[in-house]
Amino acid sequence: MAKKSGRIIVTLECTEARALGKPVSRYTTTKNKQKTPGRMELKKYNPNLQKHTVHRETK
Repeated sequence: MAKKSGRIIVTLECTEARALGKPVSRYTTTKNKQKTPGRMELKKYNPNLQKHTVHRETK
């Protein structure tokens, strides 16, 4: 029998670009829902702003 997978696919969206009114960058990744129940935040590269910014998990 196969194990239940606790990993889900989440979308990360740039927080700084939305505040500036520029196009947002989005990344997809996976996370373990049991170990990380809250919203995930990672620093990723935003090509529209040409710098690394904080990307937060969306719904």
